[in-house]
Amino acid sequence: MARIAVIGAGMGAMAAAARLAVAGHRVAVYERTGTYGGAVRRFERDGFSFDTGPGLLPLPAVWRDLFVKTGKEPLESRVELVQVDPSSRHVFADGTEVSLPNASRAGVVAALDEALGAPAGQRWGDLLVRAREAWDRTRRPLLEEPLWPDWQVLAEREPYPAVPHKRLLRTRRAGTLAEVAAWELRDPRLTALLESHALAYGLDPRTVPANAAVLPYMEHAFGMWYVRGGLRELARAVYERCRERRVEFRFDTEVTGIVEKDGRVAGVELAGAEVAEAEFVVAGVAPGVLDRLAGDTVVRGAGGVPPQRGAASRVTVLLALRGGRPKGTAHRTVVHARDRAGELDSLFGAAPGAPAGPTVTILRPDDPGLVPGPDHEAVTLSSVVPSGADAEGGAERLVAVAEQAVPGLRDRLLWQEVRTPADIAAETGAAGGAVPAPALAAAGGRLLHAGNSTALAGLFTAGGWSHPGGGLPHAGMSGALVAGLVVEGPDFRGSQ
Repeated sequence: MARIAVIGAGMGAMAAAARLAVAGHRVAVYERTGTYGGAVRRFERDGFSFDTGPGLLPLPAVWRDLFVKTGKEPLESRVELVQVDPSSRHVFADGTEVSLPNASRAGVVAALDEALGAPAGQRWGDLLVRAREAWDRTRRPLLEEPLWPDWQVLAEREPYPAVPHKRLLRTRRAGTLAEVAAWELRDPRLTALLESHALAYGLDPRTVPANAAVLPYMEHAFGMWYVRGGLRELARAVYERCRERRVEFRFDTEVTGIVEKDGRVAGVELAGAEVAEAEFVVAGVAPGVLDRLAGDTVVRGAGGVPPQRGAASRVTVLLALRGGRPKGTAHRTVVHARDRAGELDSLFGAAPGAPAGPTVTILRPDDPGLVPGPDHEAVTLSSVVPSGADAEGGAERLVAVAEQAVPGLRDRLLWQEVRTPADIAAETGAAGGAVPAPALAAAGGRLLHAGNSTALAGLFTAGGWSHPGGGLPHAGMSGALVAGLVVEGPDFRGSQ
């Protein structure tokens, strides 16, 4: 039985802690803030409750696996999972609207044909088939296995089977998501639909590799789920599972350094010069934080995937509304930017800034537990912004866009709360409030994340800033990978 120190109580770190405790280790989690969950937080006021991090859960099987492996009971015994239907409603720049059924390729094809005209549905359906092939090729190395020592294979090979595109005397295959949209979908509304999945993670569709098509595939194949009471309830359930497995939590306790002895990790130093000895340390922190904690110790050796340090952030506006949620309202609505090029140039150009007319995601949960009564509604607006961006005026821009999908929004408004990149930075420690994206193949490896093992023996990393990257499913998988590496050693070949 080893002593294990976990730095941070984010979702990936807690997933690792629960699995390691079940394996018989003594696990202590040190969290600098006063609560668990990392970015999965909750804001409450006047009987209203809002998720301030992710609001929907893709690929719940990752968290189901955690609960079965750490207690032989289903996740549903701790939280109520609801499959949202429709999966999403989309309002396009030309005013066209479409609602897409959850986890139904045939239903999505029919809905797109009806709203956009044939053959829009067939083209989207064909793209999902190709995206499935990319998913099948990358699922194991990008989600279920430790990062390969020869990770360059993933960096060089584009797994998306793009359709040959003939123009004049040349034949080309799409190398970016934008080219997939332009050559295979050939409709600006389908382009907006496809690119919104990359944009939600702060990825530029003009430069992100074609295999980013797996992002909408995951949603359509495995559905989108809501946790009754909000995603914070998932964080609570994972925290309680850790406590049941005798994981110790020390909140408001800042780790100030990683202790090394004879080329191996020996524990962590806490504020006040206290040292907590440990045979293994799991760091669930952003790369800049890990660098500071390691000091002069080399954490990432030459030849490995370098940690990602640049990522977009988001601004969120929480709206308390008078008047109940209208019957038949979609849980999630995406209002697409009217000026696609302008939005992308604002976000990813030479002088990044918040777009004047951004793509806005609107969450309107059908959950009585979030409001003080049936004559109120809790609505969340969110949009991507550059990390570190000044959110001044951002709330007004989001509300103006959201009015296209929520009639009478301003007249119903009781109050609003704005969450900025600075708030995310305060909660997660990530510089500028950056939010990590999931790992993707190709593109020279720039969208891979650093491996869970490090150059310092006994030190591992979990969470969105290490393999396999950002997003709740990926965070959960990082915890499983770290636990496997600690328990089984370097011969561990991946989750089953």
